[in-house]
Amino acid sequence: QVQLVESGGGLVQAGGSLRLSCAAAGSTSSFTVMGWYRQAPGKQREEVASITSGDTTDYADSVKGRFTISRGNAKNTVYLQMNSLKPEDTAVYYCNAERTVVVNVEGATRNMEYWGKGTLVTVSS
Repeated sequence: QVQLVESGGGLVQAGGSLRLSCAAAGSTSSFTVMGWYRQAPGKQREEVASITSGDTTDYADSVKGRFTISRGNAKNTVYLQMNSLKPEDTAVYYCNAERTVVVNVEGATRNMEYWGKGTLVTVSS
């Protein structure tokens, strides 16, 4: 089984920085996509940033220019460098990973999605 564990959340003042880390344990193959989502109080979960196995990145408009997503060399870790944090960035941040797995002897595949438990980021004004 794949287990994702986030770390790096905490309390920071507006304008400050944090770096979130996500480590995947139990992975037997590369992930197609890894990314970060967040859920603010009273809001739906939204995608913040993602990175593909080919290192293509994508960011939500609200974080462009401030956040940077990257992968470790082992491809089982992903980071989110968050700069110039704003109070509206306050949320629980979740690590997400996807990969395609072979599910039977005929070679059928299925896309699998995994989630971490989340790490809380609180940005004070």
